Amino acid sequence: MTPRRTALAFLLAAPLVAFGQAAPWPSGPIAVISPVQAGSAGDTSLRLVLQKMSENMSQPFAVENMAGAAGMIGLDKLSRARPDGTTIGGISDSTLTYVPIIQKRVNFNALDTLDPVGIISASTWVLVAHPSVGVKTVGDLVAKAKARPGQLSYASGGMGGSHHVVMEMFKSVTDTRILHIPYRGAGFALADVQGGQVQVMFSALSVALGAIEAGKLVPLAVASTARTPLLPQVPTVAEAGVPGFSFSTWTGMLVPKGTPPATIEKLNQELNKALRDPQVSLSLAKLGATPRPGTPKDLGELIQTTNTKMAKVIRESNIQGE
Repeated sequence: MTPRRTALAFLLAAPLVAFGQAAPWPSGPIAVISPVQAGSAGDTSLRLVLQKMSENMSQPFAVENMAGAAGMIGLDKLSRARPDGTTIGGISDSTLTYVPIIQKRVNFNALDTLDPVGIISASTWVLVAHPSVGVKTVGDLVAKAKARPGQLSYASGGMGGSHHVVMEMFKSVTDTRILHIPYRGAGFALADVQGGQVQVMFSALSVALGAIEAGKLVPLAVASTARTPLLPQVPTVAEAGVPGFSFSTWTGMLVPKGTPPATIEKLNQELNKALRDPQVSLSLAKLGATPRPGTPKDLGELIQTTNTKMAKVIRESNIQGE
């Protein structure tokens, strides 16, 4: 073959290679949207898992916190991102399901714009009070709230978020009036409860545990169905006199709708590998969180069942947005 024909053959073959082979993934840093305040329960668990995924994959992940509108600002940005595997999100159940209901987003379904990758973890919640309130049990709080209707206040990380919903559930079943003070993030809310500006709050155990151990907050009860080994002396809300009451949250990993199935499968494999790591499990347990390895289908089904369940809770508890 002459040099000219050799060159022509190479040029004709080159497009076949370029179009026949997909670019390797990942080919650069992966952006991660965390639509909550840095240091919150879901964000902390997400970062623990991403750190192990980064080690296993030799792949950098760049987390961007986008607190606001109870997570919907971050969710909307993730939905608009290019579906090429370069942007993923760690999103809580509240943002994926019941925040849109409270914010009256008609016919909203997170799975219309996002594809599930897998469940990350589930978190334990605790009802806490500032020591100045003078309560040590759920019964004490209920009695004081009924004696002073509307004079006690509770903090939340945002209108329609988990902190808001769980306390409104509690108020509904205990027939109490406690004023809602929403904040732009759980960290800000908890800081003001620690400072005594607000009296009580339901918080993820992971972010409240340090203040509890330091005596800055009084733990009244945990919202899980069983006591937590992190606070074995603290009863569940149900044990403390509110039968049937329970509440927990979870966080899932998702990508923009249309992300290649092979990319989703790879992400799911790496997520599950990280969640099954003994050190990751131990670190999550110390935060009151439980790893939840599984399939993308598991997360999709959990979103749908949580949406149905919480829509009923919100309706029966008459939880209102702004």
